[in-house]
Amino acid sequence: MNQRQILGFVDRLRKARTFEDAAHTLLRAMLDAALAALAESGFAGRGKILRGMAHWRPGDGYRRLVLLDDTQRGGEPTINYLPSVSAWRWVVTRACPIAIDVPLGRVWSWQNESANVFQEGGFSGQDSVLRLTSRDTSHLYAIPLRTLHGAIEGMATVEAGCPRALGDDFIFPAIHEPLELLADLAAPYLATLPPRPAATGATDDLLPVMGQSMAGLIDMLRVFAQQEETLLIGGPTGAGKSRLARWCHARSVRRGAPFEVLDLIAVPEELQMAELFGWKKGAFTGAVRDTPGCITRAFKGTLFIDEIDKLSLKAQAGLLQLLESRTYRPIGDGAREQLANVRFIVGSNVDLYDQVKAGRFREDLYYRINVLPVQIPPLDERRDEIAEWARFMATRRHRESVPGGEARIAAGAERLLGEHSWPGNLRQLDNVVRRAYALALMTQGEAGLEILLEEKHFARALSYERGSGRRSTLDDLRVAAGAIVEEAERQQGKGLVLDLELSDAFRGIVLGTAVERLGSKDAAFRLFGKGAQVQARNHHKMLRRELEKVEALCKALGEDGGPFRELGDDEA
Repeated sequence: MNQRQILGFVDRLRKARTFEDAAHTLLRAMLDAALAALAESGFAGRGKILRGMAHWRPGDGYRRLVLLDDTQRGGEPTINYLPSVSAWRWVVTRACPIAIDVPLGRVWSWQNESANVFQEGGFSGQDSVLRLTSRDTSHLYAIPLRTLHGAIEGMATVEAGCPRALGDDFIFPAIHEPLELLADLAAPYLATLPPRPAATGATDDLLPVMGQSMAGLIDMLRVFAQQEETLLIGGPTGAGKSRLARWCHARSVRRGAPFEVLDLIAVPEELQMAELFGWKKGAFTGAVRDTPGCITRAFKGTLFIDEIDKLSLKAQAGLLQLLESRTYRPIGDGAREQLANVRFIVGSNVDLYDQVKAGRFREDLYYRINVLPVQIPPLDERRDEIAEWARFMATRRHRESVPGGEARIAAGAERLLGEHSWPGNLRQLDNVVRRAYALALMTQGEAGLEILLEEKHFARALSYERGSGRRSTLDDLRVAAGAIVEEAERQQGKGLVLDLELSDAFRGIVLGTAVERLGSKDAAFRLFGKGAQVQARNHHKMLRRELEKVEALCKALGEDGGPFRELGDDEA
């Protein structure tokens, strides 16, 4: 590449507004360089440059996947080709560009500005070979995408079809330097640019809510769901991994067959192998009859193994053998091995590579299941979905009692939910919605065709959330306010009124608490920016006035005296 071409490439990157724009700029430049090299090579007219892909997968899963396919004409292609898992592993472990002669399994890598040839068969992974050759790819070039700190966060690939070049150098050794330059220039833009807003698409019973925050991930899952390779779904507890696993099964070629779940958190280590493979009568104490395992029950369907990090090292070895050979034998069965005709989806709420480094998870199994990794963000990062999920959950709960009924949530309640922190994710939100629904029934008296869940119902439901995780100061203040509102409702039921002016006592409660914590009235007032009152020595009178309001509130609540009587009037 000459200086003018480089400057033009950088200018296009600077004008890019989204990750997809920058990725297309990179892939177009890489494909054009490969086309020019092919035209000048001895294989001109006997081969084709097929497509390029930009993979962005920082550690925990795919975030972006962009395809530029020169075999498709008329519009932007959709992602219908999967990346090579073996190529990704080579790029990460060698930390350098590679070129692969796919049918022969020969790998070239460039380290220290020199090319090294690895033996035939160096490109392991029969699945990757079959996948690439099925789309006419005979040669693949893969290059790491590094952040400014040098971490490999992605990979860019160029695929070519040239059977005449099998066993030959082809074109990549001649152009690996300009391709590496293009990738190094583009990577910082790919790392920082936002994704292009994705269409939210249609929802269904298994995926009833899809906000903009999840649309890009769901687009990738639509493609991944149709594949046979292992899908690894990561994300915090309660984020919806099991629901997405079912959704992927329903969109796979196996959708008419069983969907089985093995939740390892509920299975003791000594029974994990038995739960996976099943057992024959008499195989161990308590085995009183032949029992099929999850693999057998999921025949021709999908097996979702959740909490995979809970798998014992012994069971990990058994699962690895199963994934590689696709055969298994029930415990105590001396007959020949059975075929495991099943697609695997795996769930985890921890960083599995950290488990590998700690020696708690086999590295070979990690790479075997880390084929199509995706990461579900926590609910706190999907705030555009919170209100809609709450409406869905409330209506679902209502229809358990009133088929065809509808539950509505007041606007104030939706704002309250949006301001709350959700460390427990969808599972926590569902608990709060069910609690609020019960409180709404208490108010309404009976479940009619329609029910309204108001802000007061959710405020009270959230007040029971103490200890469930970190909450904002605003959340805590709302809980305190909810307690006052509940007391006012109780007073109203007795024909009494709790004067709103009594809520001014909160100021005195804050000051009294500060004095107790700091051990000094002066320090307490200075803490809240009232140093002038301290200097004028009139803060004692101010504190006494505020504490009198606390006394009045306590009296209205039927409490015997206030909590700050011991503060007295002496200077501290």
